[in-house]
Amino acid sequence: MQVSRDDRDGHVGRVRTAFGQSFDVSPGYLNTASIGIPPLFVADAVVQAVGRWRTGSDRSNAFDADVMAARKAWASLIGVAPEKVAIGASVSQLVGLVAASVPDGTRVLAVAGEFTSVIFPFAAQAHRGVTVTEVEPTELTSRVNGHDLVAVSVVQSADGAIADVDRLREAAAVSGARVLLDVTQAVGWLPLRLDWADWLVGACYKWLLSPRGAAWLALRPDVLERTVPHAANWYAARDPWSATYGLPLRLAPDARRLDLSPVWIAQRGAAAALPWLATLDLAAVHQHCVGLADSLLAKLSLPPRGSAIVALDLSGAAERLAAAGITATSRARRARLSFHLYNTAEDVEMAVAALRGE
Repeated sequence: MQVSRDDRDGHVGRVRTAFGQSFDVSPGYLNTASIGIPPLFVADAVVQAVGRWRTGSDRSNAFDADVMAARKAWASLIGVAPEKVAIGASVSQLVGLVAASVPDGTRVLAVAGEFTSVIFPFAAQAHRGVTVTEVEPTELTSRVNGHDLVAVSVVQSADGAIADVDRLREAAAVSGARVLLDVTQAVGWLPLRLDWADWLVGACYKWLLSPRGAAWLALRPDVLERTVPHAANWYAARDPWSATYGLPLRLAPDARRLDLSPVWIAQRGAAAALPWLATLDLAAVHQHCVGLADSLLAKLSLPPRGSAIVALDLSGAAERLAAAGITATSRARRARLSFHLYNTAEDVEMAVAALRGE
């Protein structure tokens, strides 16, 4: 990884080159699990789009190619076909389509401390008898039997814990339970092949280095038939540009029938970032990110966790990191640090020194 000085629009910053692209990121930025930093070419694509918007130079249908490119790239990152993927703006919005479509009385299983965008939509269906049972992560696979649906993040937001999806697949197959996986904190650094899951959902603005406002939902064909397009709209039509007015209902035959009208600028950024990310050697990306995270733990005499996200239950850790100019965050009363493409050993050393009070 190369580090250089760069002057862009009067801003003198520290530019790092990683995996063939440049990132304008300050040393000590360890907060990708909250907000990912785009490569310069992605940021430039968004700036150019804003410039065209400001001058009235764009047209609505100019973003269709972006939607298609981002959908295809996200599908490839999780190992599904693009026609199985619907677009939206947020995870909760897309999970809400699933939750509103499950039968009355559905019994949902989740881990305690799960990110609320995964479980709130199901809890909001309590008036139909839908129940959500929370269990400890270590108990998840043993408790699948007796539930109709399991909703869980592949990587937990709070601490970076990675779900045992292979055991979950086996348990669900035995019990007949459906499985919804949130890949928001996994896709982009963790190699995935999850085409077996019934629903896969993820957002763009963390590890996928895109502006907030794009999300995707992949569905197996049998659950697509049972998922009601509660937000049916013109963009979900077989031919969106001929379906802007009037009945009859004429939705697309594939997962596009669940599409929500796209957030244009977010899709433009995702269309730049995701196809590039899809070309990377994800094994090398995984080794880079996890290697940095585990090296931090090793220097603190803590065992490796094999995740790009580290949560530290150390008194005053968040305050010491902030005082040292390190961008991290606090989640579940622990300091959370996360490592991505643009991070280096320098970031590890900065964090270790701060945590040791050096």
